[in-house]
Parts: sequence; C-alpha cells; structure tokens
Amino acid sequence: MRIILRQDIESLGNIGEIVNVKPGYARNYLIPQQFAYFATKGAVNKIEQEKKQYLVKMAEVKSTAERLAVSFEELQVTIAMKVGEEGKLYGSVTTQMIAHELSIQGYDIDKRDITIVDQIRTLGVFQVKVKLHPEVQANLRVWVISEE
Repeated sequence: MRIILRQDIESLGNIGEIVNVKPGYARNYLIPQQFAYFATKGAVNKIEQEKKQYLVKMAEVKSTAERLAVSFEELQVTIAMKVGEEGKLYGSVTTQMIAHELSIQGYDIDKRDITIVDQIRTLGVFQVKVKLHPEVQANLRVWVISEE
C-alpha cells in the first residue's frame, strides 16, 4: 500500500516521501495516528503545504536549540553523592539525576537526551552531552561533590 509520510519516521523515511507499507500497518497504525496519508493526488498537494510549515517550524526550533546550546556551555550542575573510601561513590551518577538538577535550574530536558560517555563513579568534574535537537548537541559540566 502506498502512503505519504506526514512526519519523519526513523524506520520508514522523511516527511513527504511516498513509501510502500503493508496494508495493515497503514490502516491500523500510520493513518489513525496521523503519521501518514493514503497516496492520492490531493494528499500530495496537502503534504507539500504541511511540509513547508514543518520546515519553518523546525528551523525555529533548531535556532532556539542552538541558542540554548551556547548557554549550556556556561551552565554547571552540581550533584551531591555519598562517598566511600578514596573518593569512590556509592552507586553512580545517572542521567535521571542530571535531568532532575537541570529541572531545578529551569531547563526541561528529558533523561534520554543526556549521554554519559563513561560512568561517573568518583568525585570530580565531568562532561556529559545533552541532545537539544536532532542536529544540536551541547556539552554540560557536572560537578560531583560529597554530601558531607
């Protein structure tokens, strides 16, 4: 069955593309969730208009994410943890802890958008990556200090 995608779907394609899928997948999931239209002439015209609006909106979102990335370069997050001997932590710093601290500072970042390269299990300063947009990432400094 031929459909036109209304938004980017990782496993299928990008907005405006005409793709072939199984009829059940189209009728039971893509069309009811408004991820796609049936591939008709009228739908092609409609998707072109939607695509223009989508591209303008995504450009605005990307520019906002780029401005936010600049502010993240100066931002620091401090997390207090219980510490054992030789400065080793009981447990490790998680993305959820970092997201919580960011929310306290007024930033609404999902924990899945935070990437910790190596596990944080000692005191110190660490760099983590924050995905603000599919094309924009920022580095964030995380200070891990003792609770005491």
